[in-house]
This record gives sequence, structure tokens and C-alpha cells, in this order.
Amino acid sequence: MSEAETYLVVIDSTPESRLALRYAALRASHVGAQVKLLHVIEPARFIQWGGVQAAMEAEAEEAAELLLGEIQNEVTTLTGKRPEAIIRRGKAAETVLAVVKEDDSIRALVLAAAAKGSPGPLIDFFSGEAAGSMPCLVMIVPGGIGREALDRLA
Repeated sequence: MSEAETYLVVIDSTPESRLALRYAALRASHVGAQVKLLHVIEPARFIQWGGVQAAMEAEAEEAAELLLGEIQNEVTTLTGKRPEAIIRRGKAAETVLAVVKEDDSIRALVLAAAAKGSPGPLIDFFSGEAAGSMPCLVMIVPGGIGREALDRLA
């Protein structure tokens, strides 16, 4: 295999994405794999004034870059390797699926379920509709798991 195995983590502002990130980083560190971060910017609803829409899109891009930079630092601290960060625009589930299918190095998509209520739209999609056709493993970290238990399981 020419490329190192990769754990893909979808990063957003939820606490669940941080759980998935921690698990993926610790697991990757244990098995000599890499972590890849993906942030999806959902399409904004159309706004009549193009300048306003362009400004909103630029703000979303800047916020994504700041978030991913912070997360890259966390992963580097945990693994000693700086992860690749990807920003894509589109609908989240479709975009994540496209990234997984285009990158043969991805061995697992790591997601975390919400601690209460609905597990989240990505969990619904990847454990339901797309589950049987995924080219990689889908790992779901329980949202209510404690840090010690998560670290032990990684």
C-alpha cells in the first residue's frame, strides 16, 4: 500500500465531532495511521443581493479555516502528525460520501452520535441508506462516553 491508512473525521462545531476526533487521533496514533479532517460548508439559501451572499460565503470559509487550524493543532498534539484538512461545499452526507469514495487511503469514517435524542443526520445516513455500499468502515463513537473510557477503547 503506497498511502498510509487514514481515519476521516467530519469536523463541525458540535461536541460530538470532538469526540470522534479524539477517538480517531488516538486510534491512528496506536496503529500508525493518519487523520484527515473534513469540514462541509452547507449551501446557503439564495439571497437576492449577490454581494451579501458572497460575503456570507467568505465568512463561512474563514470560520472553517480557523476551526480546522485549531483542530489540526489538537491532532498534532495527540499524534505527532499534522493532519490534512479539507473544506468542501455541499450537502453534508453527499459530500462526505464523495470524499470517502475518491480517497482510497480512507479506512474508516469516524463519527460520533449525540449523547441524547437523535444521533444526528450523518449517523442516520451512514448507518442507514449508505451502510451497505461504503468502501470503508464506519465507526460511531457514543456521544455519552466519558473521556477515560474513550481513551481506553482507542
